[in-house]
Amino acid sequence: MTRFTVNDQAVEYRLDPATPLLWALRDASNLTGTRYGCGTGHCGACIVDVDGRAVPSCRITIAQAEGSFVTTIEGLSRDRDHPLQLAFLAGNVVQCGFCVPGIIMAAAALLRRVPDPDEATIRAAITNLCRCGIYPRLVEAIRHAAAAMRGEEVIPAATRPGITPAEAAISVPALSPRPPAR
Repeated sequence: MTRFTVNDQAVEYRLDPATPLLWALRDASNLTGTRYGCGTGHCGACIVDVDGRAVPSCRITIAQAEGSFVTTIEGLSRDRDHPLQLAFLAGNVVQCGFCVPGIIMAAAALLRRVPDPDEATIRAAITNLCRCGIYPRLVEAIRHAAAAMRGEEVIPAATRPGITPAEAAISVPALSPRPPAR
């Protein structure tokens, strides 16, 4: 049995110790935000935070994760209100979304180490592949998130999943339905 902490919950996997962490997270824990991309650790779709480091989960076994603290995109913020998530939404960074969880996890690890990264630092740290080409907006979103994490900026919260536009309008007056024209 392999034991470690995932998203602040102690877990014990009764899987072959050679099982890649990616498959334990996705299949045994149903944490499907961690994505399978290339299987070689090059694309970054499967990046999770392991003890504060951005790690491609397809390249680490559960035996290697023994005793570690693992955070997936689901554990970053249950309400999707982490500054990186808000900045990606506010900056219209997300397109297809497949690569975004891995990018956000890599960025979260970066911002823990470097609270005010410049563009070169961000580009060096975020080596994830994105078929949609979000790179120009990506750097700006990470810089906005960094400023928010330092308390220098506020990023407005996006509508939570499952909220209708009418429900969202309750807390966002600009989205209130207009009265019919007369």
